[in-house]
Amino acid sequence: MVKFLEEFMLTVIAMMLKFSWKILGSAAPVVLMNITRTCYCSGKGQSSVPELLSTIKGPWALIYWQDSSRTVWFGRDAFGRRSLLVHWPSREDSRLLLSSVSPPSFINTTSDVGDESGMSELNFWEELSCGVYSMSMGASETDGCLVGEIRKHEWSNSMLQELIKWERNSVEPKPEELSISRIKIPNGQHNMLSVRSIRSPQESVLLPSHRVLIALREAVMRRAAGGMYNRQEGHIPVAVLFSGGLDSMILAALLDECLDPKYEIDLLNVSFDSESAPDRISARAGVKELKRIAPSRRWKLVEIDADLSKLTFETEHVMSLINPAKTYMDLNIGIALWLAAGGDGWVHEGIGNSNDEEYQRVKYKSEAKILLVGSGADEQCAGYGRHKTKYRDGSWLKLHEEMKLDMQRIWKRNLGRDDRCIADNGKEARFPFLDEDVIKTLLDVPLWEIADLDQPSGVGDKKILREVAQVLGLYEAAILPKRAIQFGSRIARESNRKNFGSNRAANQASAGSVVIYRPSN
Repeated sequence: MVKFLEEFMLTVIAMMLKFSWKILGSAAPVVLMNITRTCYCSGKGQSSVPELLSTIKGPWALIYWQDSSRTVWFGRDAFGRRSLLVHWPSREDSRLLLSSVSPPSFINTTSDVGDESGMSELNFWEELSCGVYSMSMGASETDGCLVGEIRKHEWSNSMLQELIKWERNSVEPKPEELSISRIKIPNGQHNMLSVRSIRSPQESVLLPSHRVLIALREAVMRRAAGGMYNRQEGHIPVAVLFSGGLDSMILAALLDECLDPKYEIDLLNVSFDSESAPDRISARAGVKELKRIAPSRRWKLVEIDADLSKLTFETEHVMSLINPAKTYMDLNIGIALWLAAGGDGWVHEGIGNSNDEEYQRVKYKSEAKILLVGSGADEQCAGYGRHKTKYRDGSWLKLHEEMKLDMQRIWKRNLGRDDRCIADNGKEARFPFLDEDVIKTLLDVPLWEIADLDQPSGVGDKKILREVAQVLGLYEAAILPKRAIQFGSRIARESNRKNFGSNRAANQASAGSVVIYRPSN
């Protein structure tokens, strides 16, 4: 058994490396064979594979052929942080296909399968739901064709099962608990317990914000450590998708704690309205605050300027990357992420002496291969407007149910799409807020400590993260309101004008949820 596990792990690692290359390069779909989809509910000796995969923490996706049992194993981690698309066999097309991304040329060749409107192109692929699958191969006695029997396996890790259920013990507060939670702590008192001195729960006073901070720091440390290999002098291959908002400021500050001060950190910021976009304004303000708490660090704000009207080819390319996502909101987010991950922009470089320094804007391309992204913060900490609506309609329980729904569908709505758009640039997205230990820590915190939606925007939403920011000394970032990338970068405004004529017309049409029509070739 030990020898088998060693051989299996080597094979899994090899397959994961090949799959990563497929994601980072120009991936093509993997056609396995013509099969009939059936249900396989038993299999001797196969339980060890899902058990082993259940022990892996962090993002993964794989396709693995186990020759001894003639079984194809495939799947993605429990939260769907890596992309894997599937075309299940159907009456019209009996192939099982797995791919990291939907290639445009391949989709076009399959458009004759569906109806004349060409919508089959959009529906050919779907996000593989999270989990481990097996397909045992055998030959049909009637015609000699290969027949695959597909089974989805349960996670064997009890902690993972609990995280997937996403249940919280403390949802509705007693009046006295809520009153205590709402007591304000002056900014200066947060730093009485130095953030750099908190190394474990046993060493701190165990305030909820401190527990979350510890878990987040460890999550960033794990994701930054991989970037320390093959580094060049003065350059670290870890960057932050940076809006200057609450989530990205926390990630940047924690990344600073994890890296030697001699390394520079790239902060990637995209704008479709030059210096006037809200995210550009907050990013510049954010860099000033980061320099205040970490003056020895060389922060490089990479300003990526874009004009949507000139991105015709790029837009078509991103449409293939976001597939099977297919709304204008998906496309807007995808374009913004794709451009940000490319890291091709401008930085302000100082000229002159240190006493009388001036700056000039020079061309710069980030070479960082790892990109820290704040995905999962809003879902877990009640950062969306609909969370406040649910809370007002049904109080704490309805809020919890809405947040649970968000976390259980984040793989389908967000993560596969985002991973594909970032990976297309040869970059790897890493999600510290979706670290298993961070998720568990946040679930252990009472809901009224996570958010208090009776309070104003910028105070009660994502309350726990605002307290974390204050502990880090990020007082200005701690009061910033939530702003999604499509609005902060102003790509949504430009898209509305381009596709609907005006923002008013777009709002009347609920433009964000409108499906993009793509005629068949």
